[in-house]
Amino acid sequence: MVDHQEQTRAAYDGVVELYASMFANRLETQPIARNMIGTFAELVRGTGTLRVADVGCGPGHLTAMLHDLELDAFGLDLSPAMVDHARRAHPALRFDEARMEALPVEDGVLGGVLAHYSMIHTPPGELPALLAEQARVLAPGGLLLASFFATDGPEPVRFDHKVAPAYSWPVDLFAELLAGAGLAAFARLIHDPASERGFLDAHLLARLP
Repeated sequence: MVDHQEQTRAAYDGVVELYASMFANRLETQPIARNMIGTFAELVRGTGTLRVADVGCGPGHLTAMLHDLELDAFGLDLSPAMVDHARRAHPALRFDEARMEALPVEDGVLGGVLAHYSMIHTPPGELPALLAEQARVLAPGGLLLASFFATDGPEPVRFDHKVAPAYSWPVDLFAELLAGAGLAAFARLIHDPASERGFLDAHLLARLP
């Protein structure tokens, strides 16, 4: 676990400004993903627990979007350089360095967790524990929105992401892992290929009973 996380952290530390320039406004041209996040925010507001974590927040643009959607949002990221950028770009919001498998959050206190393509670098064998950690911090009725690259095959597919090695997932298999973590997937959205590799974009909404 340490080796791949150290490699991922170093890789993202090295591309902060380029990454931020490419992705900070990207949802302006991605209405499907943008509206899925809006749906997530609306459902979280309905729970009455407005505190949410943007896990793998990168430059903080989605944390800011969640804040604008009337949520008490904070960002967490493995990369200290990304956290530093997010703090400078959004000084009114809270950002901290953290690993996804050991979130600095109390049990059962969040109304939602956003994981926007932030689990893609996790090796398949480590994903169940990662999902269990997201479930740990959710209050009853809390929501997780996980976005990732999807494949039509029966198994996860490792590929060379532009920043660090990553994995695409069969949506049904990802949903099964959510169930194993105690999260019930109740909505899914799958749409056109996200890249020249032909992977689909997938968004799964799950709830902690």
